[in-house]
Parts: sequence; C-alpha cells; structure tokens
Amino acid sequence: MIAKEDITGLILAGGRASRMGGVDKGLQIYRGIPLAMHALLRLAPQVGHVMINANRNLAAYDSMGVPVWPDALPDFAGPLAGFLAGLERCETAYLVSVPCDSPLFPEDLVGRLAEGLEAGDADIAMAKTRDANGEQVQPVFCLMKATMMESLVRFTHEGGRKIDRWTAQHRCVEVLFDDAQAFVNANTLAELQHLQSDDA
Repeated sequence: MIAKEDITGLILAGGRASRMGGVDKGLQIYRGIPLAMHALLRLAPQVGHVMINANRNLAAYDSMGVPVWPDALPDFAGPLAGFLAGLERCETAYLVSVPCDSPLFPEDLVGRLAEGLEAGDADIAMAKTRDANGEQVQPVFCLMKATMMESLVRFTHEGGRKIDRWTAQHRCVEVLFDDAQAFVNANTLAELQHLQSDDA
C-alpha cells in the first residue's frame, strides 16, 4: 500500500486559460475563495506534500502557503510542462496532479489512484469517468512514479506536448470513478457561473 506521505500533490494552475478570456483561472473565485485554494484544501489531506504549478501572479499563489513552481518549458506548453515542473521538485516516490479548475474532485481520489497503480503494477494511473455519453479518461488527474521524470524530459525535449502520447509509452491503468460530476471543471467564465449556480 502506498502511504500518503510518499505522494506529493501538484495543482496545475499554469495554463493560459484562453477559453476563459486569458484570466488566471486558478485565482477565479468560487464559493468565496480562489479555485486553486479549493484544490489545495481538497488535495492536502490526501497527500504528504503539496505544490502549485503556476506561470503568472506567483505572489498570489505563494500566499496560499505551499511551494509554487513555474513551467520548466516556455510558452505555456500545457499540462506536461506542469508535470515536468512537479517531477523536477518532487522528493517523494510518487507525484499526483489535479487541475486548478475542478473544485469538487473526490476526497478519495489519490487513495483510489494509488490502489489502481499498485494492483496494475503500473507507472501511471489516471482517473476515468462514466456518464450517459460513455467513458472518458481524465488524464490531468494523474498519479505517476517520480521515476517518470527522465522519460518526460526526453519526450518534451523532442517537442512532445500531448499527454496521451507520452502515457502510451508506459504501463498505465485507468481507475473508474462513477461520479462524473465530481470531475466537472470550469473552462470558461460561463461554466464557472454555472458551477456557482448549481450550489445555490
């Protein structure tokens, strides 16, 4: 069984948020506090350490009380750049990532991903949801061995940017979560408003 102390949590807040008009998504307010803070409060009890990947407004993220690291790659290179920033600073055997814009992800997310990783003798475990439209992999909800760093450095230096192309090179398992709504995210300001109105 993987102990939570052996897992570092990474909140991905380094995106350009072009679909949200270019605002800093992790700092948008939901239920009175920034989205990234919701992710932090939900993730922290599930792991031994937490850090944030952000590329703008670093002081605002720094005020959340955990280490903040920008991408190692230029030009907002996407989630893999965030993974890489996390792996480069990870001092535990495992790294788990969550996006900053899904404030309702399961409180047993990390434990279930860890069980799936061990049961499947895998290098990477990703969440998968099921709803009326079928099953969908949620690759940014991802637990990986810290030893994946060398592979990811090589992949990104060769210009690779797509998560599925990188994970396809490794032993991966997908862990099914029945509550697809727990993984709902706010990609646009309208979706964020919709999330807020669902709470009302």
